[in-house]
Amino acid sequence: MSAIVISAVGWFLLQQTRDGLLRHRVDVVVGEVEAEVAAARDRLSAASGAEDNASVQRADLIDPIILEGESRGYGVVLGGPADSETRLSDGGAYRTTGLAVSSVPRRLQAHFEDANRSTAWTYTEIVRTLPDGSTVSEPGVVVGSQVQLPADGQTYTIYFLFPLTEEEETLDLVTRALLTAAGLLLVLVAGITWLVTRQVVTPVRMARRVAERLAAGRLQERLRVTGEDDLARLAHSFNQMASNLQRQIRQLEELSWVQRRFVSDVSHELRTPLTTVRMAGDVLHDARRDFDPATARAAELLQAELDRFETLLVDLLEISRFDAGAALLDVEDINLLDIAHRVVDAARPLADQRGVLVVVEQPAQPVRAQVDPRRVERILRNLVTNAIDHAFPDDLDRPIVVRMAADEHAAAVTVRDRGVGLAPGESAMVFNRFWRSDPARARSSGGTGLGLAISLEDAHLHGGWLQAWGRPGDGAQFRLTLPRIAGTALRHSPLPLAPVDEADADAGPDDDTPAPNPGREPSRGVPS
Repeated sequence: MSAIVISAVGWFLLQQTRDGLLRHRVDVVVGEVEAEVAAARDRLSAASGAEDNASVQRADLIDPIILEGESRGYGVVLGGPADSETRLSDGGAYRTTGLAVSSVPRRLQAHFEDANRSTAWTYTEIVRTLPDGSTVSEPGVVVGSQVQLPADGQTYTIYFLFPLTEEEETLDLVTRALLTAAGLLLVLVAGITWLVTRQVVTPVRMARRVAERLAAGRLQERLRVTGEDDLARLAHSFNQMASNLQRQIRQLEELSWVQRRFVSDVSHELRTPLTTVRMAGDVLHDARRDFDPATARAAELLQAELDRFETLLVDLLEISRFDAGAALLDVEDINLLDIAHRVVDAARPLADQRGVLVVVEQPAQPVRAQVDPRRVERILRNLVTNAIDHAFPDDLDRPIVVRMAADEHAAAVTVRDRGVGLAPGESAMVFNRFWRSDPARARSSGGTGLGLAISLEDAHLHGGWLQAWGRPGDGAQFRLTLPRIAGTALRHSPLPLAPVDEADADAGPDDDTPAPNPGREPSRGVPS
């Protein structure tokens, strides 16, 4: 932008300088011509009584002017009578030596076709013939004026040709000066711009680097504050913000640690009294046939709630291991179909009680992967029992379907039910701890509300994905995707997230995009 502005200003200055030089030169040469013509007229008036020959008068008229022009650097050409057909001839004797009469433009000659015309001028290209026969041309100004000879009464035109060599040199000098000044000004502007940019951008870049380090967890990073300008105040405010964030994050970390420690301690401490209560409950449950009906029913309820309480403690202990980063994998290369059949066989009594059919589709090829069998079986068990819980009872026409597939890099299992489904936005919330889509809905399996949260952590521990799709009244589908080889990164899933029978369904996240972890970052640094 500075170059454009400087170029425009330079061009304007050059035009103004050029116009000024030319105007001044024209004024000067027109004045000289009028002075020369007046002197010639005076000579003719003084000699008119003694000389009758027109040729002699022409010589007396033009010779002093030509000599004056040669000494002062301009050329002179004498034209013929104004009313003659040939007013200007290359063979004319009355002109400066070597000067071509073609230097006089036709338009100026046309101006002097008649007598008694005023002095006129125009720009031209002066052509000269050098002694060696070569020709040169240069810009110039030609001025014409008319003079009447007393001898013949004819009016002749005298053309004065003034070169613009000095003006051209002056204009070249001004151009070089402007170019030099423009170059220096551009360098100055560039230097100032670099300095200002350095003063402004460098602190911003430092703030960006510090912000990146803060985002990476290095909460002790701060900006160096120098001066008292706006950037210094910004750096000071940034440091205050970083200090407040560090303090709040530490408070949250301490609170989270206290919560995890509390859950872990409570879970461990409750196991001892639970064991004692379990022993007493088992004795009462075994002897319930000897009790009256009300006491027998109470013994059965006590046994069921003890089972549920024990499951809750186990889940809380497992969650505390994930929170502490102490969960480990015991990897084996197994066929996921065997795990699926084992889970479905174990859940069949619950499915029969609900009047629901659970079907495992036979894959086209074995679905093998390097996984922890115990954790994968727990994931599938949670998904299947959750599907049975939320399926419509006594609906054998719409079974729960377990599908699986594998490719070169990944293995996937989907559990599709035709139950109550999920409302928009619940596909991510379903993995929150203790979250239930319908708190008033009874659970047939007596779940703790931690099953899907633990399943999500198990999937992340494998480096896999656990995602959900659902539509109200049309059921839900959960998809587990695991890498075939432990430790490799997932890029896609062999099965779609949306059910294949829902071609027009909104699948939510892209099939190859992992679902967000609603609770926290996965354990052991596995990408969520």
